[in-house]
Formats: sequence, structure tokens, C-alpha cells
Amino acid sequence: MLLLSIHAIDIGAETKPLHEQGIQSLHHMMTAGSLSAEELTQYHLDRIKRLDPKLNAIISLNPDAIEDAKQLDERIKSGQLLGPLHGIPVVLKDNIETSGPIATTAGALVLKNNITGRDATLVKNLRESGAVILGKANLSEWANFRSERSSSGWSGIKGQTNNPYDFSRNPCGSSSGSAVAAAAGLATLTIGTETNGSIVCPASANGVVGLKPTVGLVSRHGIIPLSHSQDTAGPITRTVSDAALMLSVIQGFDDKDAITDTGKKHQQRDYSQALKLNGLQGKRIGVLRSAAGFHSEVDKLLESAINDFKAAGAIIIDDLEWQAPDGFWSASYDVLLYEFKHDLNQYLAALPNELSALSLKKIIAYNTANKAQSMPWFDQEILDKAQAKKGLKDETYLNALKKVQQATRTDGIDVLLEKHQLDAIIAPTGSPAWQTDLINGDHFIGSSSSLAAISGYPNITLPMGYVHHLPVGLSIFSGAYQEPTIIEIAFAYEQKTKHRKPPLD
Repeated sequence: MLLLSIHAIDIGAETKPLHEQGIQSLHHMMTAGSLSAEELTQYHLDRIKRLDPKLNAIISLNPDAIEDAKQLDERIKSGQLLGPLHGIPVVLKDNIETSGPIATTAGALVLKNNITGRDATLVKNLRESGAVILGKANLSEWANFRSERSSSGWSGIKGQTNNPYDFSRNPCGSSSGSAVAAAAGLATLTIGTETNGSIVCPASANGVVGLKPTVGLVSRHGIIPLSHSQDTAGPITRTVSDAALMLSVIQGFDDKDAITDTGKKHQQRDYSQALKLNGLQGKRIGVLRSAAGFHSEVDKLLESAINDFKAAGAIIIDDLEWQAPDGFWSASYDVLLYEFKHDLNQYLAALPNELSALSLKKIIAYNTANKAQSMPWFDQEILDKAQAKKGLKDETYLNALKKVQQATRTDGIDVLLEKHQLDAIIAPTGSPAWQTDLINGDHFIGSSSSLAAISGYPNITLPMGYVHHLPVGLSIFSGAYQEPTIIEIAFAYEQKTKHRKPPLD
């Protein structure tokens, strides 16, 4: 296991309640004997019991969480810390497998009994670092890949997750429950997954930090898939430092996920080394104006962020543009449809239970037969479109994949970074949260996630301010495996501005 050099960056532990404390502060309390892992775990379970009826963020709880915490306390008494997350409660998005009696459902009723008895690779890494798996978070069903007029944060298992800053507003998706759990302090740390915006959008809408790693840095084994060319898991936390520490734990090569072979030389990095207060000094930062301009108040926050960057010593290169080539968006949709059918069928066939007889075709039939429960608000036209696709050797798929990766990599992020000698690019993550509308679906008006998502490159979002009472995030992205750079920039900006305001007591 990677040994981290945890830097003591004081965040005012004595003035914050437990649900606002970060990893380092909690460990100081544990090693000093003023807090146990059992107490911390029980605190969060009590908070879930009190707040989740309004938030609807948690699908299931780990019945072994308290016992796991007790065992970790015994190690602390003997002076043994398993790793950098020892005793820290973690909530996982419910498309990530865990051993024990908890199902992994992707929010879909057809998978309500999908108990696999195995840990996803990243969960194995979390446990080896001492983390307490608290439970699973609600999500947009099938990672928001079921209907073109879905409501983000709704699943057939749990219903609609609500934004903690305004219960009538949407949490964005698909890692809705993970971001809400982080924002509302239902766990110290959470994990989300992203194909296109599913970490950064909910993190932005709920006022927390979301870190989407380079595809290849974190294993996807044991995660219900959508797209093997874009899927990745990543941290959703309240601070950049917690996200950096968590990424250091969950990264790594896995022979069960071939894509991790591409990142071997990057997978033993200690991201706490990037937590530098002067991390903006001398950095060349490009402003992607083509990803802004969708909301006047968000634009004002962006201008304020640019001024903060300049004041901290960054060099701003403004007015960057990226325009999608003709046919790009339809090609991008095609890639997801092809890969979803292939990847999901492959995942289902390998299940160690009776659900291995399922297929995408059978799931569509199940939803149709159980429409009142499975589809009370919107349909499954995306599943139908995916089922109609051929295999991954089809020329349409191969041409579409080549088109979108060239547009976002060679002709996108790579060319912008090289042409302007940039360290990173910034843009607003998205709009303030919209009113949840189960009948008509989501109301997106702007987003910057696609460049980093489709290219497979890293992206971090963190709060840059509020529009009225609703948080809005700033995205910082760069080239493949440039996580140290974007973490360094994000941490310096976070420490300078401290925009995050907790939504609940």
C-alpha cells in the first residue's frame, strides 16, 4: 500500500462540528484519545437517521459498520493505524459492489437483490486503508442512462434525492446521493462515478469538491458500467485535501481492469504532496469562454475567480474557445449506447448470483412488465436505443469513438494546453440547481464537463460562490494524469477563497 506523508494543514478543528471535520483533524482526535472510530461512525449514522428523510440520499446502510469501527479502535489502542483513512466513514454510490449483505442496484428495481458478496477493487483499497464503509448512496438510475427526460437523482429503488441547500431543487446526477451525503455531513467521505459530468455536476450543485480522475488511474472492477472509454470513480468530499488523500488510496493497477495498465507509472503518487498554499504562483491558466456565458450571475462568479487567481500569482490566458465539430454530439451519444449495451451485458453475465441470466433485453422487458413501479415518471428510450445497437466491431461505433476522442484530446484539451503553454484550463462547472421536475425532467442550461469526460482526462470542481442561496462550482482540468497539477491549483484557490458554506447544522 502507498504510504502517504500527511501534512498537517490546520482547518480549525476545534471550531467545527464532527460532520465538518476533515480526515487529518479526525485522526488528530483519534490518536489523542478524544474520539473513537465507533463514536464517529455512530455520529454519522445518527445524522443520517435525522436528516435523510428530507434528503433521500442513502439507499442502504452497512449493518457491520459499528462492528468494523470497533475493530479499528482496537488497532488504535495498540498504536496501529491501517492507513490514511483509518476509522473514517465512507459512503459509496450504489453502483459500486461491497461484500456483505448489501445489494448493488444502480438504483434499478431489477437489481434490488444483487448481492455479490465481493468488494469492488476500490472498496478493497478503502478497507485496506482503514476506512469504515457506512453504506450506499442513491443515484440517478442506471447512472442517468435510461431516459432523455429523466430527473437527476431519481431511482426506482429510492425515489428522488433532494438538494440540501433547497429541498425543492435538484442535486444533479448521477452521483446525486454521494454529493448530498458529502454536503450534508452524512459521511466524512463519499465516492461517486462519472461518465460525463456525474461527479462534477452534483459536486457543484451541492457545494462540495468533486474529483474525476484520468480514466485508467482508478480500477472500475466491481462497478456497474456505462462506458468503458469514459467511466471512472472518484472522490466527492468537502475539501480538496480530503479528495487528494482519498484519491491516493483508491488509485492503482488492477489486472481485472485492463485500462489501468495505461496508468501504471502514475498510480503510486501521494497527492497530499500537491496541497501547497502557493500552488497558483506562476501557473498559466486558460479560461474556456466557450463553456461560459449561459448565466449572467455565474459569469460574475467566474470573473471574481479569475481575479482571485491573478492575485495569487497565476498568469491568465483568456478567451479560449473549443467548438465541437459537426456530428460530434450524435457520435458521442452513439459511443455511449454501444458501450452500455456491451459493457452491461458483460457485467451481468459475470454476476455470481441468479441475476447472471439477465441482459439489457431482459431488463427492458422487466421494466415494461413492472411499469407502475419501474417507470412511474419517465420511460426507458435510452435502453431501447442501446439494445438496437450492434457490437463493438461495428464501423459506426469505431468511427464515432475515433471522432470524439480526437476532438476532445488531440484537437481539444491537448492543443489548448500546448498552444498556450498552459498548466490547466478553468470554466464554470454548471448552473445553479434547477427545480426538480419529475414530469418534464432536468433543466440544464450550461456545463463544461464534456471535454474532460470524453477525453478521459482529469477534472476537479470546487465551490466558487453562490447565486442567491445556491452553490456553483469552478472546474479545473488538464491533460492525462495531471491530477497533481489540478489538485495544487484547486487547493490554493480553496484556501484563498474558502467559499463553501455548509447547508445544514
